[in-house]
Amino acid sequence: MSENIVLCGVGGQGTVLASKLIASAAMGRGLPVKTAETIGMAQRGGSVFSHVRIGADAASPFVARGTADLVVAFEPAEALRQLPYLRADGAMVVSSRPVVPVTATIGGPAYDLEAIMSYLAAHVRRLTVVDADAAVADLGTARVMNVVLLGAAVSAGATGLTEGDLRAAVGERVPERFRELNERALGWAAAHGAGETTAGPARGAGPARDD
Repeated sequence: MSENIVLCGVGGQGTVLASKLIASAAMGRGLPVKTAETIGMAQRGGSVFSHVRIGADAASPFVARGTADLVVAFEPAEALRQLPYLRADGAMVVSSRPVVPVTATIGGPAYDLEAIMSYLAAHVRRLTVVDADAAVADLGTARVMNVVLLGAAVSAGATGLTEGDLRAAVGERVPERFRELNERALGWAAAHGAGETTAGPARGAGPARDD
């Protein structure tokens, strides 16, 4: 098995924990793993991304642009920001819920969620959009959306891992008092399908975003 995965979001969404869960799940199957994370950007609201490379042929922990098999995005604009890393036939799992930057609320560039999602739908061959509002309503919290999206990626067959692999990683990495909630998040992802959109691989400049 060889897999290049990019995870992205904003500070406070659990991007780093999600990368650790994937790494633990892969190592639990005896697979070599290399990871890399942004440093100093995890403050709430800042862009955060992690790279996870699974397999013996991963010489570097960094995923090269255009080579990611999977992008897991906890925030739509961050999905657009990391799109250049996805290979033409790669998969993307993205939350439908935006985190609107402060600049967009005080007269800066507008956050156009519809334009972002339309662009992703047109330029990602294997796109899974997770209904974050429904997940939050059912689970009672947004704190485990990172695990919901990991579960959705597994359900879509995009990780090479199983739900059981992730459950074992949750048991290893998540403090006991939070395990039941994280396990429910995985169960929610397994029980709720998400639509996939097929499009051509051509990618041009995306809609305007606030960098």
